Amino acid sequence: MTWRPWGGAGLLGRERTVRKEEERRRGIFTRRAAVLGVIQLGAFGFLGSRLYRLQVEEGARYATLAEENRVSARLFAPPRGRILDRTGKVVAGNRLNWRALLVAEQTADVRATLETFSKIVPLGDHEKARIEREMRRNRRFVPVVLRDFLSWEEMARIEVNAPDLPGISIDMGTTRMYPETENLAHVVGYVAAPAEADAGDDPLLQLPGIRVGRAGVERFHDRILRGRAGAVEVEVNAVGRVIRELDRREGIPGQDVQISVETELQKAVLAKIEEGTTAVLLDARNGEVLAMATKPSFDPNIFNSGVSAAQWRQWTSTRSTPLINKATNGLYAPGSTFKMMVALAALDAKVCRPGDTVVCPGHLDFGNNRFHCHKRSGHGAMNMRSAIMASCDVYFYEMARRVGIDRIASMANRFGLGVDLDIELPGTRRGLVPTRAWRQAQGKPWSIGDTIVHGIGQGFYQLTPLSLAVMTARLASGRALQPHLTRAIGGRPQRGSRPEDWPNLGIPDADMRLIREAMWGVINGGGGTAGIARLPAQYGQMAGKTGTTQVRRVTREQRERGYNVNAVPREWRPHALFVAFAPHDNPLFALSVVVEHGMAGGATAGPIARDIMVEAFQRLGPQRPGQRVAEVTR
Repeated sequence: MTWRPWGGAGLLGRERTVRKEEERRRGIFTRRAAVLGVIQLGAFGFLGSRLYRLQVEEGARYATLAEENRVSARLFAPPRGRILDRTGKVVAGNRLNWRALLVAEQTADVRATLETFSKIVPLGDHEKARIEREMRRNRRFVPVVLRDFLSWEEMARIEVNAPDLPGISIDMGTTRMYPETENLAHVVGYVAAPAEADAGDDPLLQLPGIRVGRAGVERFHDRILRGRAGAVEVEVNAVGRVIRELDRREGIPGQDVQISVETELQKAVLAKIEEGTTAVLLDARNGEVLAMATKPSFDPNIFNSGVSAAQWRQWTSTRSTPLINKATNGLYAPGSTFKMMVALAALDAKVCRPGDTVVCPGHLDFGNNRFHCHKRSGHGAMNMRSAIMASCDVYFYEMARRVGIDRIASMANRFGLGVDLDIELPGTRRGLVPTRAWRQAQGKPWSIGDTIVHGIGQGFYQLTPLSLAVMTARLASGRALQPHLTRAIGGRPQRGSRPEDWPNLGIPDADMRLIREAMWGVINGGGGTAGIARLPAQYGQMAGKTGTTQVRRVTREQRERGYNVNAVPREWRPHALFVAFAPHDNPLFALSVVVEHGMAGGATAGPIARDIMVEAFQRLGPQRPGQRVAEVTR
């Protein structure tokens, strides 16, 4: 009989139960592990595919984006090119300028910082308005100029109070400088901060201290003078603050521009004229502008720091309009200075011969109208030469009647009147030489009476002193020269310095010779209207023409009562004009002078023209028009 421990069957049963439970649990774990493994495998597969896409397929793009977040390329303004006169003298240059800058993102409270700064360095209302305008326009990390031209005392105060001025720093830049101030303001022009419309998408124009040309040569050659911006690569943090500079590429400075005006001659001309007078002196051989003076003028340096409201009101409220260059924008009736155009039109149309005479009894009656000559007793029999010398109105009334306004206008256009002139002064006005079509476009008819009045340069004519100087230079040279200021850019001479650069006008030599001889007689012959303008003998002889233009119509009743022009208010008095070239036999200089309300061209404008010609001979003399451009260095 076999012996077994008590309860053995029960133990075996429990062992089997435990074993089955363990096998069941092991199966569950295995299935879960398999599911988890599949999930992990899928996850790793997805991550692997994403990594492959990021690292291999799009790795270059994301590397670039990351680098751009770390490295920032920023522009800095290059030095602006200088403007030089014909001798190489700097008339627009640059000087060092210590300035205070504010970076808005570096201060928690911009307004409080500005208030603290204004207590240390006072800011005017116009400066505060400019700062607020620039801060609204620029991004927060773009510096804004608070104050230019800091003195040592102001810089010291800013540095001492630096802890109370977060975001404000002192920077060294350059600013535009005009050493001749008012003397060349209308020619050289000025620069100012770019307006919001100017900046557009050009990042260079958003830089602190950048300036753009606003008038004159500064505006015409702005791109050339501005140069190309430099760039600096800096490491920045997440908010755009600079950590360190990585690389710098210097910009290309603006090129120098040399103009034809001679500064000392310009100053001498200004010394000869008074307020309301304009004078333009050209090289009669090639059209270079040697002097262009008008009074009053202004100081272009004021525009560097911003024009105050008070200053602007002063400029714009005065009748003398100092901001306007009257040489290119002032419009005047040419008066008798226009008579050479009528004479040439008559010769071209063959309605008269040089020796044909017209009797002047002191007036011309046409229909119910009487057209008066300036000499009430009349000039008697006049031919073309004597009519120009004596400035007989009746002769030119008759010539205009014969020729017609359209032929007169066509001849005037050939001599640069009433057409666009190719000069480097933006905004130059073309003026007006009327025609029948122009009048009809206004819905009004043109009459013979209109033509007669226009025969002596009155009526609807509106011409600039510059265009009158161009007319005179073309009379002197016989060439269709254009007025120009630019002699050289970057040291390279520009086209137009030689007479042969300009085409011939195509006027017969005999006709041109007749007009020149008549203009010579105005000054040097018996019976001329401008003997007072005769040059000293050492400078040769000058040819010219006087002009006196009414600004207010004188009625028949006023004439019968004895109209006294000296008794009327100054603004009602006639303008005085004079055009001239010299020497007569080999012209070097051509000139126009306009004196507002100066009364008589011969008595008022003639002596001014004579004195300016003397200055031109003394300072420039008979030099060749193609002379080498002055050597200049930066």
